Amino acid sequence: MRKLISILTLSLAVFSGGIQPMSAQERRVIQRLQSEITFDGVPDEAAWTALDTFPLITHAPTFGLTPSERSDIRMGYNDDYLYVGAKLYASKPEYIQAIGKKRDMVTLSSDFFGISIDSYNDKENSLMFFTNPLGLRWDATVMNDATPMMDSEPMNDSWNTFWDVKTSINDKGWYVELRIPISSLRFQEQEGITVMGISFFRWIPAKNEGIVFPAISNEWGRFSNMKPSLFEEVEFEGLRPKKPLYISPYLLTSFEQGYELNDAETAYDYQQDYKLEPGLDIKYGINPNTTLDLTINTDFAQVEADDQQFNLTRFSLVFPEKRQFFLERSSIFDFGLGGPNNLFYSRRIGLHEGNPVRIYGGARLNTRIKDWDIGLMDLQTASFEELPSENFGVFRAKKRVFNEYSYAGGMITSRLGVDGSYNVAYGLDGVIRVVGDDYLTVRWAQTFKDSSVNNPLSLDPTRLMLSWEKRKQQGFTYSFLFTYSGTEFEPGIGLEVFDDYFGGMVDLRYIWISPEKSWLQTHHISLLNYNLYSAKDESLLMHYLTPGWFFNAKSGWMGSFNLILQTEKLEEEFEILDPVLVPVGTYRFVNTKLMLTTPMSRTLYSMFTFEGGGFYDGTRISPAIEPTWVIGASIELGGSYRYDYVNFPERNQQLKNHIAGLKALYMLNTKLSLSAYIQYNTAIHKVISNIRFRYNPKEGTDLYIVFNEGRNTMLDREIPNLPIYEQRNITVKFTYTFEYQR
Repeated sequence: MRKLISILTLSLAVFSGGIQPMSAQERRVIQRLQSEITFDGVPDEAAWTALDTFPLITHAPTFGLTPSERSDIRMGYNDDYLYVGAKLYASKPEYIQAIGKKRDMVTLSSDFFGISIDSYNDKENSLMFFTNPLGLRWDATVMNDATPMMDSEPMNDSWNTFWDVKTSINDKGWYVELRIPISSLRFQEQEGITVMGISFFRWIPAKNEGIVFPAISNEWGRFSNMKPSLFEEVEFEGLRPKKPLYISPYLLTSFEQGYELNDAETAYDYQQDYKLEPGLDIKYGINPNTTLDLTINTDFAQVEADDQQFNLTRFSLVFPEKRQFFLERSSIFDFGLGGPNNLFYSRRIGLHEGNPVRIYGGARLNTRIKDWDIGLMDLQTASFEELPSENFGVFRAKKRVFNEYSYAGGMITSRLGVDGSYNVAYGLDGVIRVVGDDYLTVRWAQTFKDSSVNNPLSLDPTRLMLSWEKRKQQGFTYSFLFTYSGTEFEPGIGLEVFDDYFGGMVDLRYIWISPEKSWLQTHHISLLNYNLYSAKDESLLMHYLTPGWFFNAKSGWMGSFNLILQTEKLEEEFEILDPVLVPVGTYRFVNTKLMLTTPMSRTLYSMFTFEGGGFYDGTRISPAIEPTWVIGASIELGGSYRYDYVNFPERNQQLKNHIAGLKALYMLNTKLSLSAYIQYNTAIHKVISNIRFRYNPKEGTDLYIVFNEGRNTMLDREIPNLPIYEQRNITVKFTYTFEYQR
């Protein structure tokens, strides 16, 4: 959550005006480099001075002013690389805050600079490449024109690609040379000309100031400066990338110890296991707009650790995809059905109830052909427990229609077991910019499986979503949604957190963008209402009415308050934690949500949240705090604590749960880091530890040494007594990428 808030705050932008995309006659032409560049973090060669500069404008806290610090940004290219050079001046040396060295680390307490590139100029997707004065690399993909869709964020910072950066610092400022291989970009050319959209952003935490090119307004919300539709179009002449081939074998070895209850259930027997897992990923750039990925014994991102969470809702928790094989242009395969729901959810492949299922291998192809985006994926998994060996297939196609901001498309997914079982789904969708900033989204999907009626004329296996939204986030804005999920709709490779319903949502907001003299940057009031009804008998299942207020101050403080009037009908018992459960029935209650975040541009900051009030036929309180302390350039300490108290006095049931976590990160340099993450969760009476060493000398080469342990507490709570630890393992993983250019 803290990392997401950091990214969101970094993206908060500007408060008035804006520019329209340039016509072909007005486009800026990026110049080809006429001489060599010494890649050393000092952009002072003659090749740089011959390039045009990009004028930046104050982005935050007040849009449209002259930046308080001078910036000199230039961009050029040759046959192999796209270069960005930046001289980021500081009137006083103390205005430079250089914090963080770890790959993909995000902290607003450090200066940042980077470029966003809409390489296809499709006004929908972009790539972000950012760094800080110490030369760390942070990259991410943006989709859906940086527009959130019902709690689904439009950014994926788990994506990584091949690029380099060098930086330097002196008493006048800090300097950047950023080098992106042209083979790392996907683009189309017409008659020797390639058009892309670009945007630059600089963050100065000492002044809580962001500056941007071009002048993009905050009228589109918290991700405004990331919107590809608002980038400036630029031209390149004669981009001729070589066809890259990346061969990335990996070797993973682990030693695991643990205890398992014996057959007589009288004691726990010690067990140990040793694993040696080789694997291989291949990426081949067939042409500038087509990439083929192949995988054998796919990497499961075993070195990652998810946060412990205590779930007080009836719905499953959703975790993001981190496996690199699935992340290249993942937006092609997006078929969002509102919130986290999707016709395709890649974590359904190779994972079953939290356990990894071996992926023998697979292939993934994505391409752009004129106005068409096409994606194809196929993987084969091994059998696991009750699951047979299965084949997973996905085909996705999207085409630009009507205007450059709209598309129509379709998707087909299949899940076929060697035992004859199957689940097949198809979907048709479109996102249409109707007028101004109003967008209509239509999505229709059906699923068919071996145990269903398989009647395509019935609504039972059908999912429908219709939405109309105004994306401009200034003044009066709105979003309307109708959704339907049939009783037989079950996507075999998708995510459906709630099923068998129909209903609608209305989200109304009035947003104020404050003038220069105000302490507020922006604030808004909102009213959210949605109703869900049973698809079986049309009875009310759920109703939420939520008025709220949110503010973002120019000093960096953020906060929100929401009042929630809630009705829920339980058709089966809801077990929160044995033996605490909520019986079948209809419940009406009122609760609140509060959030307050101190300025993240400081070296010590924190986020506070609170949820409390009615909870079915009882009450709950859930306060939480998440502090972070940045100590110099190399050390970051973080903590988290959440307390949940649930009380059902009429049934004499209570629940108290604590989740506490401690994070520590030491960064020797941009290549070497050591991190520790220790969490205690009283719901499972366990201390979970993850200690990780990483050596990342260049993109595609990684050495991880990871220690994981699950240690039990309150050993006498069961008979026989529990072992002191449930499992512990040491994992060593090495990946090396061989690169060939053709």
